Amino acid sequence: MSMQKTYQFIKDAKHYFIATMDNDQPRVRPFGTIHIFEGKLYIQAGRKKNVAKQMLANNKVELCALKGEEWIRVSGELVDDKRREAKASMLDEYEGLKSMYSADDDNTMVLYFKPGTVTATIWSFKHEPVVMKF
Repeated sequence: MSMQKTYQFIKDAKHYFIATMDNDQPRVRPFGTIHIFEGKLYIQAGRKKNVAKQMLANNKVELCALKGEEWIRVSGELVDDKRREAKASMLDEYEGLKSMYSADDDNTMVLYFKPGTVTATIWSFKHEPVVMKF
């Protein structure tokens, strides 16, 4: 339930910001992909981009999404899933990406949050934080 609630919050927010490390320098950029495949929470990136290189060098990330008067922070470790089925599932969810990516190219990268490493917290100035782990 925690993963589904996290997914739905981020999906409803439409966009989120993800923080990675570039050596000792934090980097933050907007993302828009979130997906559940085979019971795991996935994101997508272009393998040739700096963000992909940063996530492969240090798989610990944190994302943040804002929806109305609440925001969610999700931290965890990412795992690179190179399987065609995982890439195809993500691209089927985000048809617009198919003009830039393919499940059969070497650039499409999908990563899932490693189970047991994820903490998602929904914050608001109006209620206590809701903490979920999965």
